[in-house]
Amino acid sequence: DALRILAQRVGVDLRARTDAQKAEEDRQQRLLAINKLAAAYFHHRLLFSPDGEIARNYLRRREINQETIERFHLGYAPNDWHALGSYLSSKGYSPDDMMASGLVVAREDGSGYYDRFRNRVIIPLRDHVGRVVAFGGRVLDDSQPKYLNSPETPLFRKGHVLFGLDLAKPALRAEDKAVVVEGYMDVIALHQHGFTGAVASLGTALTAEHAALLE
Repeated sequence: DALRILAQRVGVDLRARTDAQKAEEDRQQRLLAINKLAAAYFHHRLLFSPDGEIARNYLRRREINQETIERFHLGYAPNDWHALGSYLSSKGYSPDDMMASGLVVAREDGSGYYDRFRNRVIIPLRDHVGRVVAFGGRVLDDSQPKYLNSPETPLFRKGHVLFGLDLAKPALRAEDKAVVVEGYMDVIALHQHGFTGAVASLGTALTAEHAALLE
């Protein structure tokens, strides 16, 4: 009732959601929850697992300090085809949810699925309000591709997300300018060295949607 009264005051047409809209919103909430859980899983593996030492060493070589690791909630995907999928399954998530999130990939022969990210430093990709909508991964051996992003999903469209924007907002407001770079490791390094207005377009050309986010 309060919401309807407020809507009338400001001239907003408040209509009941259709069943299809409710289903879509429920799916988005499930995907946000699974991404949040996966980000925590990767972060814990980086900080505390013995096999995460390879990723910790990589970050030391890149001179990424602990404060920055925590600020960007960096993680590690183990060199295992099923580690994340098994963990998410144990938390009650279905293969359909995991595939919709882009975290696992269906096998071509239909025999199951496997983890998309393996043996990589993981960078959660957050939207402008700080929700984890996707992931990026930097390989730790000679595998290709060197950098791998989540595919586009109901939560993630590459041309609509600027990496680091949620953390850059205070600097953008204070300085009224942004430093736009290509990749997430560039943003991480710049933030660590005090350039906290840096954001990245994730390897794409700057889009109209990106520009709108910076206004």
